[in-house]
Amino acid sequence: MEYRHLGNSGLEVSVMGLGTNSFGSRSDKDTSLRILHTAMDAGVNFIDTANIYSGTKSEEIIGEGLKGRRHEVVLATKAGLPRHEGPNGRGSSRSHLFLQIEKSLRRLQTDYIDLYQIHSFDPHTPLEETLRALDDLVRSGKVRYIGASNYAAWELMKALAISDRLGLARYISIQPSYSMADRGPERELTPMCSSEGIGIIPYFPLAGGILTGKYQDGKAPKGSRGETNPNFMERLDEQRLQLGAKVTETAAELSTTASALSLAWLYTRPAVSTVIVGASRPNQVEDNLKSVSLSLDNAVLENLNEASASFVYGVPFAEFRLP
Repeated sequence: MEYRHLGNSGLEVSVMGLGTNSFGSRSDKDTSLRILHTAMDAGVNFIDTANIYSGTKSEEIIGEGLKGRRHEVVLATKAGLPRHEGPNGRGSSRSHLFLQIEKSLRRLQTDYIDLYQIHSFDPHTPLEETLRALDDLVRSGKVRYIGASNYAAWELMKALAISDRLGLARYISIQPSYSMADRGPERELTPMCSSEGIGIIPYFPLAGGILTGKYQDGKAPKGSRGETNPNFMERLDEQRLQLGAKVTETAAELSTTASALSLAWLYTRPAVSTVIVGASRPNQVEDNLKSVSLSLDNAVLENLNEASASFVYGVPFAEFRLP
């Protein structure tokens, strides 16, 4: 396994991370535990979850699965997206964050979170309030590092400026949707992160499976995200299907899988520290691990860059924003 520093921090994370939003929903408890342990046994140390994944089941399953092995992982969770209706049920206010960190700690059966992330920019809470609350959590020992998710470049830069001005804990990472089928971060976010020492943690690196080639006929295979979430099928436009076919063709020429090729491409992108790779079965983890040892020469990278160039300015594949 290859390990990289998360941004310019001293924290080292596996280049391939494990996404767990299927735990407790698309994957039952026993399957989820096998996925978790398969990844850890292979050297994956970055485990990403959130307080809303599968209700709260993802955090609960991870808490059980890490018994006796908590020290082996960099555990990341998130807060900010809606947990309940009514006042203070969402966002990144001090009130909401202090309540949610305690609940996450109990579900994860730990006394600290390695990376606590704001799930989406909160337009209704002053950034100074959010950052002071996060700084207090770091000083208390309940959180070791902080990160953001679904922030625009200007929002992240504003947060960094406030932290620097007030001497508060600084975001060390950002999670955007990022893949060959969604290269929007390269317009502003990537150069900003490279300049400021922020680690990029892509989610949806396979564009929900489009870059695996499974949707080549435009239909949803049994058990796929497209079957369980019909709204996903709206993202299957002709341009992305053509890209999926191109990636599959290139992967065959290299005697590898489209998934491994798509992930290996992301590992080469500037400022990327670790890539969140989800799985609903243990064998998917094993297949995706092939990406870590896959070396891409300049000709292959140029070919893939050219095939996906239009997605630098395309419609985002995914965005999670608070209204």
